[in-house]
Amino acid sequence: MPPKNPEKNSKSNKVSLTEVARAAGVSKMTASRVLRDEGGYSEQTRIKVMEQVDALGYLPNRLATVFAGDQSSTFIGVSIPDLGNEVFAQVLEGIDRKLGTFGYQSVLGLTQHTLQEEENWIRTVLSWQPAGLILTGRYHSARATEMLRNAGIPVVEIWDLNSSPLDMSVGINHFDSGFDMGRYLVSVGYRDIGYVGTSHDTANAATERLNGFCKAVEGAGGAVIKQLCLHDTATYYPGFYGTEQLLVSAPETECVYYQNDAMAFGGLQYCTGKGLDVPGDIGIAGWGDLPIASVMSKRLTSCHVSHLKLGQKAAEMMMARLSGEAVPNCTDIGFRLIPGSTVDNSRH
Repeated sequence: MPPKNPEKNSKSNKVSLTEVARAAGVSKMTASRVLRDEGGYSEQTRIKVMEQVDALGYLPNRLATVFAGDQSSTFIGVSIPDLGNEVFAQVLEGIDRKLGTFGYQSVLGLTQHTLQEEENWIRTVLSWQPAGLILTGRYHSARATEMLRNAGIPVVEIWDLNSSPLDMSVGINHFDSGFDMGRYLVSVGYRDIGYVGTSHDTANAATERLNGFCKAVEGAGGAVIKQLCLHDTATYYPGFYGTEQLLVSAPETECVYYQNDAMAFGGLQYCTGKGLDVPGDIGIAGWGDLPIASVMSKRLTSCHVSHLKLGQKAAEMMMARLSGEAVPNCTDIGFRLIPGSTVDNSRH
């Protein structure tokens, strides 16, 4: 027996615009104009069409409409390295929440910290004709940079502040945040300091923080005696086993600086599990001031960055540019060092 309605997709049973128009007793063109809010129809007609949209569960194909040139895109491409890092999840939440208030949607891409993955995603997302792109990081492949310059759409680079962006940039100076932590640790009396983080194929904000940290420590008379950069994700467990490896190879370490708070929390658990007093026997410092710090028994020494605000600001800059408003090409949201209680402030 043939299907009752041949205009429905036999696999998905997706309701077509033709079905909506037929049920409402109007032409397909009129139904389309109602859904696009173009005018040229009565209020009674609008009500009839929208009633059938609700009754039949019709979902308009916004992407097809954009491709057809009927309206401007409401898609904003957003790339982040990964979703496993709570920091980037907070940034994404800030972006998505703010875009939603303007009627835009984010199209997410995960770059896995590699320029090639980012280039592949940019090539794909540009074929969807987005209204703009928000990219994590200031480094891009030569081909990706060429595609971005030729796209003719707003681009916001986030996270690592870029004073010479492709278009717009919002973030913090990661070198400076690492420098401030290094200077602080030496100022309270630490001299032999270790580092636990992760390594990536490309330059990134964590590398900038480490560079700033080392410069400050060495410039103030201290030494970063061991740098352990793991081929792993910057999360709790690598922080735990990374601390073990560091202290076995450099037992004279007085304090450990971690790539982020998640790794620092793993390091804290390892130290306390081994009977080491923090900060009496060893100091611990992280980065990011993640929410996990609020439930820890000791206030983690860290660096506060408003990740949610960063995401919101990036979305605001994008919306302002799309509205034709003047937008500064570089916005620094700042950071704040958190002394905490995992560092011994009485050493000096």
